[in-house]
Amino acid sequence: MTSHLTHVPAPDGLAPSPQYSHVVWGTGRFVAISGQCALDASGAVVGEGDAVAQAHQVFANLERCLTAAGAGFGDVVKLTYFVTDVAHLPAVRDARDAYFAGAPLPASSAVQVSALVRPELLVEIEAFALVPETAAGGSGADLRLLG
Repeated sequence: MTSHLTHVPAPDGLAPSPQYSHVVWGTGRFVAISGQCALDASGAVVGEGDAVAQAHQVFANLERCLTAAGAGFGDVVKLTYFVTDVAHLPAVRDARDAYFAGAPLPASSAVQVSALVRPELLVEIEAFALVPETAAGGSGADLRLLG
């Protein structure tokens, strides 16, 4: 199957970035994933004070959300990183690269914030994905609340 996403790492007049695609578009079902933090299934913080551990937990949570939508990291078109210190971005990128494992990188934005919802959290990431219509989950017309 041909990819349902088109990644443009460097449109005319923009310098290419090894960290993200400048533009991503495609067809399919739109999936929005709320900002995920380093919380385990019971709501406890994973890796307090440790940006590496928190980044990995956040991507594990994103993976669970994508799976629930019949998607994977290859379907992600946009990530937004919220970090309490931009010094955490290398840890976030390393975790991202482990989970994307060769998939084209999506468009992304990074924002340093003064705080997240709990003071011990360092990283929050939201995602947008486009899932092929043939993927699990049916058509966009079937609106349901799952959970």
